[in-house]
Amino acid sequence: MTAIDIETKRKLREMGATALLDAVEAQDEGHVLGMSFEDRLQILVDEAHSTFNHAKVEGLIRRAGLRYTGADLRRLDLVDERGLDRNVIAQLATCSFVDRQQNVVFQGFTGSGKSYLGCALAKQACQHRIRAHYIRMPDLEEALVLAKDKPQGQTKLLRKYAAFSLLVIDEWLLDQPDEAMRSMLLELLERRYDEGSTVFCTQYAKKDWHQRLGSGVHADAIMDRIVHNTIWIDTGSQNMREHAAMTQ
Repeated sequence: MTAIDIETKRKLREMGATALLDAVEAQDEGHVLGMSFEDRLQILVDEAHSTFNHAKVEGLIRRAGLRYTGADLRRLDLVDERGLDRNVIAQLATCSFVDRQQNVVFQGFTGSGKSYLGCALAKQACQHRIRAHYIRMPDLEEALVLAKDKPQGQTKLLRKYAAFSLLVIDEWLLDQPDEAMRSMLLELLERRYDEGSTVFCTQYAKKDWHQRLGSGVHADAIMDRIVHNTIWIDTGSQNMREHAAMTQ
């Protein structure tokens, strides 16, 4: 394949085919010598497509706002000691639960790795080209307060967080939400019901949720939109921060 002239390069860039252009320029003539045009083109397209996919995934991960960007379901420490089920983790890694609009709850003691697992699951979703996002519940509460002062602020806030195929809410019920927050959570979970998957990372067992949600009708309704289609995972009592400090 002869060298591409400047005008053709310009046109490829203008069409957004930079990955294909890079593949052409990087192709080693010695490796493809004697190949047909069709075979060389297939190799170029495969390489360009791989680059495109990588860039797409990296963009999804960057925009997901992960607390732990290096989190990885394939590299979990002390799996057996923490009582984690390897088969369940492997099933989660397929992200098929997102297709089924199932929720996931990581519940365990402080430092037991809930946030890491939530970020790892969101990152895995991004690698499957699923739009995911991570947010701490205190930050979601702050976002609600700020939204109230803006035109259509709460509507836009709900639309934003309802749109993610996978939403990770960390520090779930760390603070007891007030009435405004409970109303927002109900509307958000209603919009996400049968439309997306939500991951909850929390210290509190399911039996404590109703009381922390105010024990009223909002609590009933919020619980009803979570508990019936959820994978519950106990992350145990092993302090992973302590473990990480000891292994450094």
